[in-house]
Amino acid sequence: MIALYDDAVARRFEPFATSRPLGEMRAGALLIRERWEMVLGVDSRGFVAAPHLHGFAEFDAPAFVNGQALAAGTWLVNTRALPFLDGPAIAVSPTALVVTIGGRIAARRLDGDMFDERILASLADGSHELAHDRALPDGTGDEAEALDLDGVWLDDVWDVIGTLQPLLQRDIPVLASRLSATTLQASSGASVTVIGAHPVLVEAGATVEPMSVFDTSAGPVLLRRGAQVQAFTRVIGPCYVGRDSVVTADRIAGSSIGDTCRVHGELSTSIFIGHANKGHDGFVGHSVLGRWVNLGAGTITSNLKNTYGTVALWTPDGVRDSGRQFLGTMFGDHVKTGIGLRLTTGCVLGAGANLFDTMPPKAVAPFSWGARAPYEPFDATKFVQTAERMMARRGVSLSEGSRVWWTSVHALCAADSRWPRR
Repeated sequence: MIALYDDAVARRFEPFATSRPLGEMRAGALLIRERWEMVLGVDSRGFVAAPHLHGFAEFDAPAFVNGQALAAGTWLVNTRALPFLDGPAIAVSPTALVVTIGGRIAARRLDGDMFDERILASLADGSHELAHDRALPDGTGDEAEALDLDGVWLDDVWDVIGTLQPLLQRDIPVLASRLSATTLQASSGASVTVIGAHPVLVEAGATVEPMSVFDTSAGPVLLRRGAQVQAFTRVIGPCYVGRDSVVTADRIAGSSIGDTCRVHGELSTSIFIGHANKGHDGFVGHSVLGRWVNLGAGTITSNLKNTYGTVALWTPDGVRDSGRQFLGTMFGDHVKTGIGLRLTTGCVLGAGANLFDTMPPKAVAPFSWGARAPYEPFDATKFVQTAERMMARRGVSLSEGSRVWWTSVHALCAADSRWPRR
C-alpha cells in the first residue's frame, strides 16, 4: 500500500494546501495519487499532511494517517515527485525498494513496521526528508534494491503548469492503452476533422459531435468515458478530457480537464482538478482551477505581462518571481467569480473566496467576499450552504463530517496571518 507524504515544501503550495493534500492535485492527466498507484501497482492507504487536513474527504481519496504507525510493505511516497507513466514497471516483491527520480529519493518501501515516534513526528510536521534520513527501517542500506525512474519534481506550486504538457505527452498513450481506447478517424463526410500526426484516443462512452476539429500537431488527445466534445469546438493536443466532462464551442488547448467539468470559451495550458464549471465565454490560460470552482460569464485571466517579463506570484514566503513568462490564476477550491471579472497576471485566489465586479489584487485570502478589496469575510454557514448547493447540482452530497471540517478550515484561515489582509 501507499502512504502519500506532503513534506514542508508541499504544505506551502497555496492556495491548494489550504484545503487538500498534494496527492489530490492533478498533475498531467492524473491526480498525483493515481499516478503513483499506477506506477507502483498498489492502492493508497492514507496521506500524511498538515494537521488541519484531518477530516478531508473527497470521493475515493485515502484517509489522514498522521502519527499512525506504518506497516511493513508500505510505500512512503513524496507527493512532489512525479514519475512518468511510460517508465519501467516496478515489480511488487518482498524486497524493499528505493525509488529515485532525478537522483532524489521519491519513494521507499518499508521492510518492517515503523513505530519510531521521532520519525512519525517528523513526518507529521513535514520536516522528514526521504533523501537524507537513513533511520527509517526500510532497508535503504547497500543491500536495498534501487530503481531510478524518469520523471519530474514539483519544487514550486507553479511547476504544475510548467510540467503539464510534458506529462500529458507521455501520460496519454499509456492511459489510452490501459483503457483500450480507440483512435478517432475523420469521418468520410468531413463532419469531424483531425489535423496532425498524433492520435485522438477515445474511451468507450465518449461522444464527439459533428463539426468538431482536433489538432494533434503538437500532441495526442484523450477523451474519457462520458466526455463530450460538442460541435464547433477545436481541441488542440496534448489534451486530456476527463470522465463526464463537456467541452464546447471554442479553442481548448494543451490542458488537463478532470472529471465532471464544463468548459466553454478559450482555455490554454490549464488544469481543472475536477467538478469545476467554466460554462461561459472568457479566456483562461496557464491557470489551475481547484475542485468546485465556478467562473461567472466573461471571467478572464491574464497570463502574460505587457512587458513580456517573468510573472511574480504570492506565496506564503512572500511574493516570488516564478521565472515563467506565462502564468495565470491559481483558483483555490470552491472559489466563485462574478460575471465579467478580470484577473491580473499571476493571481492567487484563496479557497472559498467569492468575488465579483472589480479586479481583485494579486492575492486574495481564503473565504473573502465582496466587490472590491478590502473584502468582508464570507460567513462560514453561508459558505457551506453555497458549497452544498453547487455540489448537489452534480449529484454529490456534502456530508456532515465535511461540513464540520470546512467550518474548522474557515476558522483556521481567519487567524492565518500569512495572507494579505482582506
